[in-house]
Amino acid sequence: MQLRYQFRVCPTPGQRIRAARVFGCKRVVWNDALNRIRPVKASNKLLGNPESRTAHGPYQLVPKNPDLSKLLITEAKKTPERAFLADCPAPVLQQALRDLDKAWAAHEDSKSGRRNGPKVAPPRFKSRKDHRQTARFTANSRFKVTEGGKLRLPKVGDLKVRWTRGLPSAPSSVTLIKDRSGRYWASFVVETDPVADVLPPTDGDVGIDLGLTRFAVLSDGSHIASPKYLRRAEKKLKKRQRELSRKKKGTRNRDKARIKVARAHAKVADSRRNFHHQWSHRLTRENQTVFMETLNVRGMARGRLAKSVHDAGWAQFTMFCEYKTIRRGRDFAKVARTFPSSQICSACGFRDGPKPLHIRQWTCPNCDTRHDRDWNAGRNVKHEGRRILTALKTAPSTPEPGAPARQHAG
Repeated sequence: MQLRYQFRVCPTPGQRIRAARVFGCKRVVWNDALNRIRPVKASNKLLGNPESRTAHGPYQLVPKNPDLSKLLITEAKKTPERAFLADCPAPVLQQALRDLDKAWAAHEDSKSGRRNGPKVAPPRFKSRKDHRQTARFTANSRFKVTEGGKLRLPKVGDLKVRWTRGLPSAPSSVTLIKDRSGRYWASFVVETDPVADVLPPTDGDVGIDLGLTRFAVLSDGSHIASPKYLRRAEKKLKKRQRELSRKKKGTRNRDKARIKVARAHAKVADSRRNFHHQWSHRLTRENQTVFMETLNVRGMARGRLAKSVHDAGWAQFTMFCEYKTIRRGRDFAKVARTFPSSQICSACGFRDGPKPLHIRQWTCPNCDTRHDRDWNAGRNVKHEGRRILTALKTAPSTPEPGAPARQHAG
C-alpha cells in the first residue's frame, strides 16, 4: 500500500531562490508542451485540415512522450532561450511531461464518459503568479535523507525537515511544495505493509448524522460539537482582507498583505483538518463498522447556508473515515441521501413523513416515543447501513445468467 507522509521544511534564503528556479523551469517545460496541443485556429477547422485534428478533436498532433522530452528538454538546453533549464534536474522536467499526459488523458476520458464524476477541465497554462508551486523528485533524481535528518534535493540543497514521525520505509518519490502562504512542505510517497495497520476486531458500530448546529450526532446518543473555525476567525480575516484591499496592486506591500490573508486561511484549514483527523481516528478505532449518510454538499453549498457548509467540511471528514476504516480492517458503508432518515421512527419503524427544519424534536404517532431529530436520524442510518452491509456480504460474487444485478444503495 502506498501512503503519503507530509512534513514542514525550512529552506534558507539561498535554497528558496534555487527552489524558485526549479519551479520556474518545470513551469516553462509544462507550458511549452501544452502549447503544442492547444486548439488551432478556426480557419484550420473550417478547412478540415487532417493535420489539425486528432482522434479526440481539433488539436495539434504532438510527438510521443520520449520524443517530446528530447525536444523540449535535451535539445532545448542547447539553445540560448532555454539554457536556464540546466538549473533544474532532468527527472523533474520529465515528470512534468508525464503529469501533463495524465491531466490531458483525464480530460479526454471525462469528455468521452470513461471517467466517473464531474467533468475535468483541460490542462491550463501555468503562470509565474501562481502562488502554489510544486516539483516532484523521483528516484532517478537521486534525492536522499541524510544521516543528520536533512532532505537532500539536487539543485536545491540540504533542507531542514521538521520530523513529526518516522518514515516506515524508504520513499519512492518526494514532492517539494510551496503553498499560498509561503510555507514549504516535503511530501513523501512510501510503501507500507497493509497488515501492520489492521487493528483487532471489536464489537460495536456507529451511525453518524452530520449537521451544522452539531457537527455530528452519533447513534449512541452522544454528539460532536461543531468547532466553526471559519466563523471564529471571521473578525481577523476581515481585518486582513481590508488591509489587502488598501494596498496598491503590483507592490511588495500588497504581496505581504496577501501572504497574511493566506496564512490566516491556512490556519483555519489546518485546524479543521486536525479536528477531522482526530475524530475520524477515534471513531474508526473504537468501532468495527462506521455508517454515514451521503450528502449533496455541492448543492447545499449553493444556498444561504453555504459558508456554514464549507466551514463544516463534511466531504473531508467522510473521506478520512472511509480510508481509515480500510487501513484498519474495519467496515464502512454509505447510506443513500434519498433514505428518509428523519422521517422514520427508530423504535417502531413508522414513517411519519417530512418535517420542516425548525422541528428538532417530534413524537411518533404510532408508539408515542419522543425523538431528537438528529439522534433518531443517526440510529436510522445505522439500521439501514447494517441492512446494506449484510446484503453486500451475502450477495453472490458473480450473478447468475439472467438475474438482475444488485445495486448498492449508497
